Amino acid sequence: MNELFVVSASPHVRGKMNIDLAMRLVIIALVPALSYSVFLFGIRVLIITAISIGASVACEALMQKMLGKKITVTDGSAVLTGLLLAFNLPPAVPLWLPAIGSAFAIIFAKQLFGGLGYNFINPALAGRAFLMASWPLFMTKAWLAPANGTLSGIDGITSATPLSLLKNAANYGDPSIIVRQLNDFDTIKNIFFGNIGGCIGETSALLLLIGGLFLIIIRVVDYRIVVGYLVSVAVLVFVLPTKGTLMFHLFSGGLFLGAFFMATDWVTSPVTHKGRWIFGAGCGILTIIIRIWGGYPEGVSYSILLMNVFTPLIDSLTKERVFGELSKKKGVKK
Repeated sequence: MNELFVVSASPHVRGKMNIDLAMRLVIIALVPALSYSVFLFGIRVLIITAISIGASVACEALMQKMLGKKITVTDGSAVLTGLLLAFNLPPAVPLWLPAIGSAFAIIFAKQLFGGLGYNFINPALAGRAFLMASWPLFMTKAWLAPANGTLSGIDGITSATPLSLLKNAANYGDPSIIVRQLNDFDTIKNIFFGNIGGCIGETSALLLLIGGLFLIIIRVVDYRIVVGYLVSVAVLVFVLPTKGTLMFHLFSGGLFLGAFFMATDWVTSPVTHKGRWIFGAGCGILTIIIRIWGGYPEGVSYSILLMNVFTPLIDSLTKERVFGELSKKKGVKK
């Protein structure tokens, strides 16, 4: 048997989509955001991305060779892991950092659990979490000011990203003035189009939105997780005491990157339709909770990782009725 089976309730409909094609389509959807990041931060972005992808592919081939498995680096999954890890790194990190992060992602979060289809957490996010725990200074301070923009989106403040500035407004001046500036239309516009600092792949909400919608339209990713994620964030922005507006929270940080490209990972998200709604909503709830009360200004990565752990439980609690199965009724046997 050379093919992987999709686990879902019957009936099963066979399509033309396979792993190789799906991986390549996701990579294509990320190219606009990567290209814009190169424009913003320079050739260093390409170097970091190349190192991250190269380390992912090399570690995947090495581990498969050591474990006596067929080498499958041409399927694109290792390339995508390296690309997503690079997207989650500040553009001024040391060049050895993406190599270590990719090695951890592939070896410890993927191959040691059996390889593609068996990992229980998103490898790229696991690599990012490892780097954040090991070298937090590089992961939270290695920012670069973008071309034709400012790091914070506000003129005169050059040492904090928008989410960091919202979290620690008192460290940069009058909090009320700074919060008002962050929620101004001009700042929101800078955040949406990407004229701000941040991680390599999270700056332009517009380009991530275009790439994400492309994947939804061609049905590479499920809209349920994305909608559940974004709607839950929107609801909590109005319910909880956050200083940022709805547009600020939707467009800033890695929310679109996480919602469209990482929470929708086929392996680590639920297979049931109800489960995907729950998974997306859970990611959104945890993201806002971490943004408001957590120690870090951003909560996307950790929210997805936490929900990855609950995926088996969500699937077990939202089992779909098998096609042709009779409902249980009193006095009626199936």
